[in-house]
Amino acid sequence: MTTATTAPEAPASVGQVAGGNALAGTQTLIRFALRRDRIRLPVWILALLLGTLMTANSFSTLYSDPQDRANAARSMDGPAGLAMSGPRHYLDDYGFGSMLSHQMLGFMAVLVGLMSVLIITRHTRAEEETGRAELVRSTVVGRHAHLAAALSVAVLANLALALLLAFGLAGLGMEGIDTAGSLLYGFGHAAVGLVFAAVAAVTVQLTAHTRGASGMALAVVGVAYVLRAAGDSGENGTLSWLSPIGWVQRSYPYVDNRWWPLLLCLALAVACAAAGFALSTRRDVGAGLRPEKLGRPTASDALTTPLGFALRLHRGMLIGFGAGLFLMGAMYGSILGDAEDMLKDIDQIQEALDRIGGAGVAESFASMVMVVLTVVAAVYVVMAALRPRSEETAGRAEPLLATGLSRARWVGGHLAVAMGGGTVVLLLAGLGFGIAGAASTGDAGLLPDLVGAALAYAPALWVTVGVAVVLFGWFPRASQAAWIVPVYAFVVGYLGQILQFPGWMNNLSPFGHVPRLPAADMDWTPLLLLSLVAAGLVWLGLAGFRRRDLETK
Repeated sequence: MTTATTAPEAPASVGQVAGGNALAGTQTLIRFALRRDRIRLPVWILALLLGTLMTANSFSTLYSDPQDRANAARSMDGPAGLAMSGPRHYLDDYGFGSMLSHQMLGFMAVLVGLMSVLIITRHTRAEEETGRAELVRSTVVGRHAHLAAALSVAVLANLALALLLAFGLAGLGMEGIDTAGSLLYGFGHAAVGLVFAAVAAVTVQLTAHTRGASGMALAVVGVAYVLRAAGDSGENGTLSWLSPIGWVQRSYPYVDNRWWPLLLCLALAVACAAAGFALSTRRDVGAGLRPEKLGRPTASDALTTPLGFALRLHRGMLIGFGAGLFLMGAMYGSILGDAEDMLKDIDQIQEALDRIGGAGVAESFASMVMVVLTVVAAVYVVMAALRPRSEETAGRAEPLLATGLSRARWVGGHLAVAMGGGTVVLLLAGLGFGIAGAASTGDAGLLPDLVGAALAYAPALWVTVGVAVVLFGWFPRASQAAWIVPVYAFVVGYLGQILQFPGWMNNLSPFGHVPRLPAADMDWTPLLLLSLVAAGLVWLGLAGFRRRDLETK
């Protein structure tokens, strides 16, 4: 007896899917993306949430007296203070709510933009660059499914952050922080996050490389922040209306509670997302709209060496961080001359500056700001030190190591760029800080002092690289834990000074052992010890990498 069987129905072709339903498979891709980001997204959201709640709580301690808040408003009412914070209208009634919106919205908008850009590039351009998108789209998946899924994940992440911020702030029970203002404050973050997610939806169509797409989108974030700062420090604030960050700040949570500026953000987000979908139909999978330049017929001598090849891979990121830190240092330096007037009436800040020591407020404040600049440089070195991990998982390391290139030389090239590049970006941060600081204070001697203060943190950056390479060598799947080092350094090294964390917490960070120049005297012993620790960690990490198998996805 024979049993008749029916062959399964063949899946539709890519052309049929694209013609019938360009969004086919989007729900499945959304679930897959959320599964992949089950750790990454909660960490992002909780970090932004806790940072905001801790800051709001610190205001109740730092500015408990109405006179303290009035003094803070006066100190902020200047071009430098407004450029670093937001519009002058917040200063009219400087309660806890208006203070939070004034000082945090612009800063948080940059971080939310960073989160949103990385979500889009990770689930679109990175998938194409690794070849996974082509495999997925060979099944019943529409041509717009990947971008639609990435944008959906970005929407979900930003809405989750908005709701958590709204209910978290409203639950603090602080004077001036009510439910209506908290809802607007939270959804303002979501609105600006969606704008930059949509901008990334356009940039991923322009280039065939993930880092290029991320770089262009983050450049837009930077331009938006600069336009906002320039507009708020001016007389009429016109330039701020060219920036989505400026739009969100002009919703005035806890002051006027205006919702209509968020509609501008949503309109721009919809327009950019539509442009992204339209542009995606004008290119092939894996390609970008911008044509690739023809390379040289033969590689240069530098590209034939591990160091030269690594430097070529890191070049764009190194230039971007160098330029960004130079400008960031210059922005902080521009207010150095006004630091004493801005901070003289804030008791907790004065106590923190007194603990740092120094000949004057400018030197002590510069020592505090140097921690922020160094943490940003640490972000660069972690990204650079973990580049070998991404090369390994993408399958690009295996063919290189199949040649005569040793593992130690291959990783060593990337580590040399991470450590040397980190020192270079510190130098540029110190130069920007020193040039602008010397101009704002009229003290030319600050330039070499601040450059030296920045370079003093180089051994701490090298230790950060060492931690990353140990994780890469011995515990590759836990490599992302290297991000704990810069995050911890910022929380304890900067916020801990204001909130008076115990001293032992600062000792757990490599940055806590660096002399606080220019306020403190130079001490070479901790720098030498940090350099030795960094060398030991690098050796240990390389030893682990030589002993394990390569992992490719």
